[in-house]
Parts: sequence; C-alpha cells; structure tokens
Amino acid sequence: MRNNAPRDDSRRRAEIFGLKAEQAAAWLLRAKGWRILARRLKTPLGEVDIVVRRGRTVAFVEVKARPDLTAGLLALQPRQRERLQRAATLFLAQQPRYARDHDLRFDLVVVRPWRWPVHIADAWQVDR
Repeated sequence: MRNNAPRDDSRRRAEIFGLKAEQAAAWLLRAKGWRILARRLKTPLGEVDIVVRRGRTVAFVEVKARPDLTAGLLALQPRQRERLQRAATLFLAQQPRYARDHDLRFDLVVVRPWRWPVHIADAWQVDR
C-alpha cells in the first residue's frame, strides 16, 4: 500500500496558502473602500474567490498567489475566466439588483510573498 501523506501535506499547505492569499486580498479591497458581498462563492457553474461592491460597481475578483506579478497574470487562463463568468452570471441571477443597477467587472488580485497584493481592476473584458 502506498503512502499518500507527502502529497496530502503539500496539497494542504497549498490550500492554506491560498486561503491566506484570499484573506490578504480581502483586507486590501476593504482598505480601498470595497464592501465584501461574498467570499469563496461556490456555484454548480464555477467559483468566485471574492465578490465586492463599491458605489455602483460590482467586481468579481479572482485571487492568485504567485511568486511574482507576471506569474499571477499568466495563471488566469481563458478556461478559468469562462468558469468565473458563468459563476458570476448565476450570482447575478440570484441577486438581480446588482445586474440591473450596477456596473460589472472582473478583477484580479495577485498576492506575492512578502509584498503588497496587487489589485488589477478590469483584468479582462467580457462581451455582454
């Protein structure tokens, strides 16, 4: 019988690191005046790390913990963007006031070790 403990340990460490990155991103967004509407929003169509609102803008935020900004930007592939967009569509169907009365966008927060997180507003455009 094979021992999966090292693999399980590394997966658990990665999960904890990801949770800490999401927490750092949430702190940054709050400091910038955003109100958190949802965290770790799981839907049958995908997951959104953080949903925030400021004024008349609602942003669906993906958080990437990477060693540098370039790696963070490259980590968000088209397939993942599509899943985020589908999850956002479901969120808006369940919360129609945000779809009607707010501007919508997709943001990215890159969290790097021992550096301030970087918030990239409107990280990609969506055809609506």
